[in-house]
Amino acid sequence: MFVDETKRQADIGRLISDLRSAKVELLSAQCAADRLRLQYSVEDIVSFGERQTLEKAIASAHALQGFFAVIEDRLRGAEVRRPRKQ
Repeated sequence: MFVDETKRQADIGRLISDLRSAKVELLSAQCAADRLRLQYSVEDIVSFGERQTLEKAIASAHALQGFFAVIEDRLRGAEVRRPRKQ
């Protein structure tokens, strides 16, 4: 049992580290999108942007939104079952 608990703690530590890394990478992606949004009009992006690049970026954004929507729903469900301490 001790080995299983040690492995579980290591897995949790790795998960926390991966979440922190993902947070930084997602913030970087958000900043890149904000730069595009502030520097170019949507019309220019659609007219002059490479269609394949735009489609892949949109697909990535949809995949991220779907993944985090599921997590958000679970978090909300957990809060209903166990309200946060104040």
